[in-house]
Amino acid sequence: MTAGGAPPAGDEYGGPIQPRSRGEAVLEISDLSVVYRTPAGDVRAVNRVSLDLHAGEVVGLVGESGSGKSTLVYGACRLLRAPALITGGAVRYHGRRLPRPANILELSLDQLTSLRWREIAIVFQSAMNALNPVLNVRDQMLDVIHAHLHMSRDEAMDKVGSLLDLVGIPRSRSRSYPHELSGGMRQRVMIAMALATEPEVVIMDEPTTALDVVVQRDILAQIAELRERLGFSILFITHDLSLLLEFADRIAVMYAGRLLEIATAAEIHHEPAHPYTMGLLNSFPSLHGPRRDLAGIPGSPPDLLNPAPGCPFIPRCGFSRSACAEVDMSLEPVASSPDPGHVTACPYVLPGAPLPAGAASLAAVAEPGTEEVAQ
Repeated sequence: MTAGGAPPAGDEYGGPIQPRSRGEAVLEISDLSVVYRTPAGDVRAVNRVSLDLHAGEVVGLVGESGSGKSTLVYGACRLLRAPALITGGAVRYHGRRLPRPANILELSLDQLTSLRWREIAIVFQSAMNALNPVLNVRDQMLDVIHAHLHMSRDEAMDKVGSLLDLVGIPRSRSRSYPHELSGGMRQRVMIAMALATEPEVVIMDEPTTALDVVVQRDILAQIAELRERLGFSILFITHDLSLLLEFADRIAVMYAGRLLEIATAAEIHHEPAHPYTMGLLNSFPSLHGPRRDLAGIPGSPPDLLNPAPGCPFIPRCGFSRSACAEVDMSLEPVASSPDPGHVTACPYVLPGAPLPAGAASLAAVAEPGTEEVAQ
């Protein structure tokens, strides 16, 4: 180990992953800030975001396009290129192959290369673009294996076959090129590649986008089964909140570069505490319960080049008041929730708060009248 808890350069992680308690943190993002440098000034894409991922857990990161979800995760893995710039924060990885935690933002290039994919793997958005079009499936998977694991070619070939078995692809398709596979099969190949080195953390950036609902459901069921079998943690990025309600353990709601609410999937579904979360929940139909009118969220996300003070959701919020311009956006426990892990950036709205008159576009998702707006 080098000073500061950095892992050694090269593939020197020792031995198989040892069992660990489910509640232990494996990845900690603390006060991370990322800007995009432009001639007009810095665009604050991620603004002091903190998020933990625990062992064996699925954390869903949800928000509109442009809310900063991918920038947050790629910044945490140092995959961003100029004009993106990390301006503050820390990202600590508590790997069981490491003697002590490593701050990813302080690693050298060799150390970072050794860490990526071996410990933290990524299923990129749009598998057709993420896979190399001139290499077949077998060669692409062999590249990953040989880059991080010491094994003979025969052993690596056997591992490729085992990985394809794991994700339900016939071994005969290992010689196929990406354009010869369906969208669902390409996505499964990406998942197999991500699991090739037995990582502790798998980041999935909208892995089911552009797939039909049947294939989407099959892939999600397969991901859940693999997680239970192999014990890795998942950070799942999507703009589809309805998907996360069934798949994730916890959900973090992101908007305009900030986290607005974090809670279990059940709390988000039944006791949403932030008006933005309420708006997201009210934008898709429910399969059970009484019929209700669907309502989108009016307006557009704010300009992050010159953000207004206070809550960034003010122009689109039916609950907004003058005091919202002074909110510091820190995440605080929801007063009415028994779960101390349910936190929100809005100090004025409680779950179930009735929608103010004239703000029908953000109709409350929970049954109205169960709680009053906090004064």
